[in-house]
Amino acid sequence: VLYLRIRMRGPVMALTGEATEQPEDSFVPDVEPSSIRRIPTGIADLDTIVGGGFPQGSTVLLMGEEGAGLREFVYTSAAKLSIVRERPEVWRYYLGSACDDSILPARICYVTFTRSRDVVLREFAASLNADFYHAFRRNAAFRDFSAPYFRHTVVPPAWTEPPRTPLGAPQENLLEGLVEFLDENGPGAMIVIDSLSDFVDNESVDVKDVVSTVKGIQRAAKRWDGIVYMLLTKDILEPRVERMIVDSVDGCLVFEWSRYLRSSKRQRYMYVEKFTSVLPHLPMEKIARFPIMISSRQGLVVVYMERIG
Repeated sequence: VLYLRIRMRGPVMALTGEATEQPEDSFVPDVEPSSIRRIPTGIADLDTIVGGGFPQGSTVLLMGEEGAGLREFVYTSAAKLSIVRERPEVWRYYLGSACDDSILPARICYVTFTRSRDVVLREFAASLNADFYHAFRRNAAFRDFSAPYFRHTVVPPAWTEPPRTPLGAPQENLLEGLVEFLDENGPGAMIVIDSLSDFVDNESVDVKDVVSTVKGIQRAAKRWDGIVYMLLTKDILEPRVERMIVDSVDGCLVFEWSRYLRSSKRQRYMYVEKFTSVLPHLPMEKIARFPIMISSRQGLVVVYMERIG
């Protein structure tokens, strides 16, 4: 098993493996419920339902079918939060009144394993409007781990490796590099990990290490006080591993396609499968499946609610 450690200010905290003993004054003080702020998702109707966004320190799995809205969710969220950070006067226009007491992440970090920054930006530009695109481009810090991901594959190094130096190309371990990046950039940030699906057939990473790393990130995120979104294509992992990952995060939003009876039309839906710190506070009528729509002008929006019986 690969053991990873994350460097924090003060005592070292293990991301995976057994925790080391720490003096009593090194522990994080008890958290008062009133001190936990919420970070908007940027999906105004969803933020209204969950009371202003998701709690600080949350690790949220976005799981679903291809094209059902996973990336559009994070694109819309990152773009709207970026616009509001640059122009506070449009706060209510983009986020709604439910987020008046919420806080914005200090930065947006977008992590990829097979997709380059250029690919993400091209896809974004082709999907959403220019205001969203330019705000996302100005404010998102990218970290591309393509080089270690493809190192032991048939993909030529020239396609993925950074330029060589007199000392040669850097030889970075994939998960250790991810942990180092999160350690440096995680505090106060909105982090997007796109995506866990890439680890399915990667020979350099054991699936058990992926599950352990997710558990470690969920633990470390409580100190970072930002929000972490992890993308995962549904049914791409073995059912047991998929359930282990769902069990390792604070919340899980599921995105799916549904067909109409006697019609060729399809509709995207989103629902909260799990969220320990959110679902207990929702009235029964708001525990719902949300039909969603994606447009270039607005990004991802909730159309209306369907009560889950």
